[in-house]
Formats: sequence, C-alpha cells, structure tokens
Amino acid sequence: MRMRKTAAAGAVALALAATATACGGESGSAGDKSVAGSVYSHDYTPAKNVKLDSRALRDAQKRGKIIIGVKADQPFLGYQDPSTKKYSGFDIEIAKMVAADLGFSTKQIQFETVNSNVRETKISNHDVDFYVGTYTINNERKKQVGFAGPYYTAGADLLVRKDDKKITGPDALKGRKVCSITGSTPLQEIKKPKYGADTQELDKYSDCVEKLLNGQVDALTTDDAILKGYAAQRPSKLRVVGKPFTKEPYGVGMDKNDKALREAITKALEHHIDNKDYEKAYEGTLGKSGSAFVKPQTPLPTY
Repeated sequence: MRMRKTAAAGAVALALAATATACGGESGSAGDKSVAGSVYSHDYTPAKNVKLDSRALRDAQKRGKIIIGVKADQPFLGYQDPSTKKYSGFDIEIAKMVAADLGFSTKQIQFETVNSNVRETKISNHDVDFYVGTYTINNERKKQVGFAGPYYTAGADLLVRKDDKKITGPDALKGRKVCSITGSTPLQEIKKPKYGADTQELDKYSDCVEKLLNGQVDALTTDDAILKGYAAQRPSKLRVVGKPFTKEPYGVGMDKNDKALREAITKALEHHIDNKDYEKAYEGTLGKSGSAFVKPQTPLPTY
C-alpha cells in the first residue's frame, strides 16, 4: 500500500439503527440562525498517486470524486446549512482529512446525507465510499460493516442551562425533568430508578433544546459530541456537564470486506491526530462549547 511520502496517511462515526442508540433520531438546529460562518473549515493537501487494492477507492478514482455519507442535522458536528447547502462541523473535517489522504481535494468530495436507519444499507450497497457521522463501533454493526477508528470516544452526558450549577451529573437528577429522543440509549439509562429523573421523550433533540432554554425541562441527554454542538451554538446559555456515563466509540464505516481501505483510513486518522489537524478541527467546532480537547491515543486499534 502506497499512501504518499510528504503527507503520510490521513483521516475518519453512532446511533444504533435497529436497537436505537443515542443518535438514532434527528437533531435539527433548534431554530437558530446559520452556524456555518463560525465553524472551522480547512482544505487539506491531497496525497498523490494513491494505490490501494480497494473497490471503493478504484470506483472513486474512476468517477473523479469520492462519495462520503454524513449527518446534516448536528450543529458543529455534521451540519448542512439550509441556505448555502454547505456542510460543516467536526465530522465533516474528519471526512475531508481522510479524503485528502486518499488523494481527493475538498472540491472532489460529494457529501451525501444519510439517515441513521439506512447507514448499513448505504455502505453495503456501495452508495457511499465510506461514512463519517457519529457512528458508534459495536459488535452488532461489525457483522455488517467495517470500521476504522475510533477517532473520538463519546459518552452519554447532560446538557443543562449555563446558570444551573446543581446538576453535576446523572446522580443529581432526582426529581428533575430530563429530555431526549424516543428510544435513545441515554434516555433508557436515565430512566433507571436509581437516578429518580422525570423523563420526557420527543422526536427531535432540537425540541428538547427549546424546552431546556424555556425552562420546561432541566436537562437534555444524549452523546456528549452532539451536546457540545448545541452548547457551541449558545455558549452563554448552555453547558455540557462533562460527566459521561456511557462510552460510544465513533468510527468511520465502510465495506466490511475492504481491508485495504480500512487500513488506509486508520493510518489517515493517526496522521491527522499526530500532526494536530485533528486538534485544530476540534477547537474550531466542538471545542466552541467550552469542553476541553482530549487527544485520542495512537496507534488506533485495528478491527
């Protein structure tokens, strides 16, 4: 596998479709104005003469563009501006890093919005070359698709109002109203009697955010990466508690049998983590929430 000499190899997934994990629903923008203007965006230098024994890469090279599945409704994470149609956020930057190390410039990327419930299908049918969108690596999914990463380890956490200092973690929710989307993993966890929370189930996280801002609920629970995006939208009004109570390792999803692509993407992720592209992307997206940067350990695991 030859990946380039000057740029090394470069970089990049959540929500359980069938069993409904944390990000199985739609997030939305909670009625905010466009966030794209304040989100970090960078063009990464594409590698030259990349050669891999990979069907996905051969197809992409033949068509002259690479097709990447992403989310479009998660502010500062994977978000499509409704007016400009441009994608932005941390996962989008990860996807651009990976594409560059596979030989594709930003202009050669075709982002495709893929909902959680059809991710495995889109990957298996080769409708996308790979997928980057808060995609948790788990044993059930590994039976259907391949993963590179994890490039980020999320965890169920709590989003609260900035001035609410009493909610310090899941153990401080007794008698408090906690919102999430129907069927989400964090919601099922918070429903346990030991927490004593009064839970509300809605269809969209953005609706939960509105209720939180209006004082109708005391907290929103889902993966901290998504919560950081909402906190980054309103840093003066919302904060992430920072006490995750589950682990959700995000990976890049691809054809299960494409070992060469999986290895190349893993090396790409490691490269951009080590050269600090990853840190810059985090600080300019999810880091705007006020949540501290945590560097993933490299080398990354092999799946």
